[in-house]
Amino acid sequence: MFARWFPPLLLVLSAEADFFQLDSISNTTTYYFNYIYCNIWEGDCQPHHDDATQQVPTRDPWAGFPQDYVSLAHQWYCSLGQCCESGDCRITNNISGLAKDLQTKLHGQHLVQSVVLKAVQGFVKNPESNKPLTLSFHGWSGTGKNFVARIIADNLYRDGVKSECVRLFIAPFHFPHARLVDTYKGQLREAIRDMVLRCPQTLFIFDEAEKLHPGLIDAIKPYMDHYDNVDGVNYRRAIFLFLSNIGGATINDVALDFWHSGQNREDIGMEDLEHRLRAETMETQGGFAQSELMSGHLIDFFVPFLPLEYRHVKLCARDAYAARGLETDEATLDEVAKAMLYVPKEERLFSAQGCKSIPQRINFFLP
Repeated sequence: MFARWFPPLLLVLSAEADFFQLDSISNTTTYYFNYIYCNIWEGDCQPHHDDATQQVPTRDPWAGFPQDYVSLAHQWYCSLGQCCESGDCRITNNISGLAKDLQTKLHGQHLVQSVVLKAVQGFVKNPESNKPLTLSFHGWSGTGKNFVARIIADNLYRDGVKSECVRLFIAPFHFPHARLVDTYKGQLREAIRDMVLRCPQTLFIFDEAEKLHPGLIDAIKPYMDHYDNVDGVNYRRAIFLFLSNIGGATINDVALDFWHSGQNREDIGMEDLEHRLRAETMETQGGFAQSELMSGHLIDFFVPFLPLEYRHVKLCARDAYAARGLETDEATLDEVAKAMLYVPKEERLFSAQGCKSIPQRINFFLP
């Protein structure tokens, strides 16, 4: 394929100079050569994404070319798998897919479904956003925080969480020692900067965010603020997700109060929870409370994940069987759900582990 299309491209690039803008075609030619050298011939090169010759040209330098030549060049480039409607094949921004996945794969989280979809959709459709999108997910373990982060990645990026535009940081794993916080600051700033330079839209996920050292959060606070750029780099097309157990008890108390009063959990609104989550996050010991991220009001939404009930656990079990291509029935789903621990002790209303262990637990019920 390469040999077939490379000669037509050379023919195009060797055409008379007065047919086109020299500066544009020069960058275009250099870009294609760099792509061939680095990716086809696997040369030893390190791209510099602030260099115009390392970026896909956005202007049209082919306006004066015969259409046949333009078509040949376009077919050759696309044959390398490098062209798509978004302009960057790594980024898909499938909002309809995001809406569908949140609606069909996530159970018992009507607030998450609404807030996350609107926040991400608004950000993606507004290229002139005045700051990065910063969301803070709160709730018990097993309620879906990591699951939703993965759904977002799967629908915004071709390769999901494995995309080179997505980075996951787990606080106790990546930053375990308080005495090394100054070293971690430099490493984290460099990792974020490098990824933003490589990708026009990035996603950073911080799991167990309550365990982050406050100095570490403050080190990257400028990247989430209302700045045009920081040291010449624009971070406004980045998405930051912070996943935390902070506020889990508060969320559960509100859900329990609604149950005791005979109200549907679907009647719980953001106004019932978000201000409480903000206040509790400010008062809790840990990196969040002491960081400028909170005092600077840079978190756009505090997203509450409600505790899961028996009916939601059954839905998770159904999905776990389906994911493995297995058929099941209501009786088996009931058995799986009944095997979970429910709290509080008197009401036995909420699954203590959410749906976290369901994929492993169904093994016990297989024939």
